[in-house]
Amino acid sequence: MSDPVRTFRHFREVPDNLWRWPNFSPDEIACRGTGQLKLHPEALDKLQALRNRLRKPLIVRSAYRSPEHNRAVGGAKASKHMDGTAFDIAMANHDPVAFEAAARAVGFLGFGYYPRSGFMHIDLGPARSWGEKFPVRAVPFAPETPLAREVLAESRTLKGAGAAGVATLGAAGIEVAQEILAEAQGAVLPLVPHLDSLRSIFIALALAGIAVAIWARVDDWRKGQR
Repeated sequence: MSDPVRTFRHFREVPDNLWRWPNFSPDEIACRGTGQLKLHPEALDKLQALRNRLRKPLIVRSAYRSPEHNRAVGGAKASKHMDGTAFDIAMANHDPVAFEAAARAVGFLGFGYYPRSGFMHIDLGPARSWGEKFPVRAVPFAPETPLAREVLAESRTLKGAGAAGVATLGAAGIEVAQEILAEAQGAVLPLVPHLDSLRSIFIALALAGIAVAIWARVDDWRKGQR
C-alpha cells in the first residue's frame, strides 16, 4: 500500500519523520507563491531515484503549485503541479537527452520541453509529451569529477607522503627498541648494531617517500591535474 498524499498549509509544518528524501527539502517542493505543500510520496520517491541515477543536483524550478498560484502563473487548468506529481527541472547542469532517458527509466511518463526557458517538465503521467525538444549539444558534458576521496585514494602525492610517514614511524620504533635493548641484559646487546642498520634503511625510505611526494605535486601542478 502506497503512502497517503498529504497537504500542509505551509512547508514548515511538515514533520521531520515524514521527510525521507535526502537530496531535497520541503521548501524546494512547496508552492512558490503560497508556501503550501502537497506531499506526494510516490512522486518524490521517483524524483529521488532520478537524482540517485544521475548523481548530480536537480535544480527544481517548480514543483507543487496551489490552485491560486497555478492560475497566477498561467498554468494549465488541470496542471499536474496541483497534484504534487510534476516537477520543472533546470537543464543548466544536465544533458537533456540523458536526463530524459533517466527520468523515463525511473518511471516518469509526462514530458514537456522548454528549451528557451532552460527547463524540462516531468510528471507521473499519463504518458504524453509537448513542446520543442532541446537541440543536441555540439559539445557533450564533461565526465563527472571523481569524488574527493577517490582522488585522494589514487593520489601519488598521498602515496608518497604515506610511505614517508610509515618509514618515519619505523625509524622512531627502532630508536625506542635500541634504548630498551641497551638497558637489557648483555645477552641481547649484540643485536644493537643491526638495529642501527635497520634504522638507516627506514630513514632512507622516509626520504624517498618525501621526494616522491614533492615530485608528484610538482608534476601534477605542471600538468594541471589538480
